[in-house]
Amino acid sequence: MRALYFILSAGILASVFIALAFYKTGVEGAEPTSFLYVSPNGNDQNEGTKEKPFRTLAHAAEEAVAGITVMIREGTYHEMLAVKHSGSAEKPVTFQNYENEKVVISGEAVSDAEYETPLIYIHNQQYIIISGLTIQDLSVSSEEATAMGIYVSGSSSHITIKNNHVRDIKTTADEGNAHGIAVYGTDSMKDIKIEDNTVEKLTLGASEAVVLNGNIDGFTISGNVVRDNNNIGIDLIGYEGTAEQNDYVRNGVVENNTVYQNSTYGNPAYGDDYSAGGIYVDGGQSIEIRNNTVYGNDIGIEATSEHKGKYAVDIQITDNTVYENTYAGISIGGYDKERGGTIDSVIAHNIVYRNDTKGLGGGQILLQYDTKNNKIEKNIITASDSRIFIANYFTKNEENRVNHNVYHKEVDNDGIWIWKKNKYDSFSSYQTATNQDQDGIYVDPIYRDEKSYDFTLDPDSPARPVIEEEK
Repeated sequence: MRALYFILSAGILASVFIALAFYKTGVEGAEPTSFLYVSPNGNDQNEGTKEKPFRTLAHAAEEAVAGITVMIREGTYHEMLAVKHSGSAEKPVTFQNYENEKVVISGEAVSDAEYETPLIYIHNQQYIIISGLTIQDLSVSSEEATAMGIYVSGSSSHITIKNNHVRDIKTTADEGNAHGIAVYGTDSMKDIKIEDNTVEKLTLGASEAVVLNGNIDGFTISGNVVRDNNNIGIDLIGYEGTAEQNDYVRNGVVENNTVYQNSTYGNPAYGDDYSAGGIYVDGGQSIEIRNNTVYGNDIGIEATSEHKGKYAVDIQITDNTVYENTYAGISIGGYDKERGGTIDSVIAHNIVYRNDTKGLGGGQILLQYDTKNNKIEKNIITASDSRIFIANYFTKNEENRVNHNVYHKEVDNDGIWIWKKNKYDSFSSYQTATNQDQDGIYVDPIYRDEKSYDFTLDPDSPARPVIEEEK
């Protein structure tokens, strides 16, 4: 403990005591301060104060124990930040930019990486906050290497990643991999928060911009902008062998994100396929996907499992605005008979508008292989030039219920409904043959200004009584 005493006298004797305590590793009984500082102009032999900051993130990480906030001063840091110590619920460990200064963690100096290569790494740590950083310019060329902006692994729990900007992370290998933010629950993880980040301009190979994979129970992904990446935007994965037990992401919320222009077209791992979901559940369970704006991707929102005999279960896709995606708006079920499917899930109260922009046949709502006991209800659906509202090309479609949907009727354009391989070119024939949408309607919903993508309904819209009817 160091103390500096000033005694001031001006007729009346007074004293002011100011104590500055600095944590020293290995010193018994030493107590940590609230803040440590890092600056490109600092020195790791310094005390870590604002006036005498450390030089490297690595040294700050060694010193940052429970209760410490590491304030990172403006500049570019050509190093990896590996978090070394856990916090607690009352005293998290925080790494953040100082005030509004721009802090860049750059991977430009990395060359010839052969393995997992993150710029920020959190492994088996608890109560960690990463905030206000720009993570960029990491490239790998080997198919065995994976470039990652932020990587969380092991049993890490109570992790918050917020207000960061992740960009220009890439693999140049044709069959390579990269992630912007990757959370892999190789052991049991809980309470993961990814909030208000921008993740953009990533070259991902066969991987995803933002991904949770494995044994993760409890998460929030909210307020993020995920855009202009060449594979999936947000992915929630199960059954890939990441964890030995409970190998699936579950009990979480994906809300208020803006996800756009994520496409595999031209990605060497996919060629000319349009297969990137803006938001994708691949084997997750009990997940709410709500109030997101998803457009210009290959598929807007998708929920299924890529593993035969496994399912996306209890996925609630509600109150999203999904428009002008290339292949389909909202999709459930496996893409072939060797995949899994989707059960006990809900697609409700969404605006699904002019997807299937290239006329690839996915329509607005796509039911693929192995879908069972799902509800599709109270959505407002506007077809694209393909005129396909619902596309269902598989007969393994069991106990799915479609009702109270509003299909946008336009002048001189009749819609198309495809159900269990059968095509219907009028709403009444679809209703009669399938016994679906008996309370649905085929009308103009009267949007306020669809040219400006304002899908607010006119007060006199005929859609209101249908979609607002109580469940």
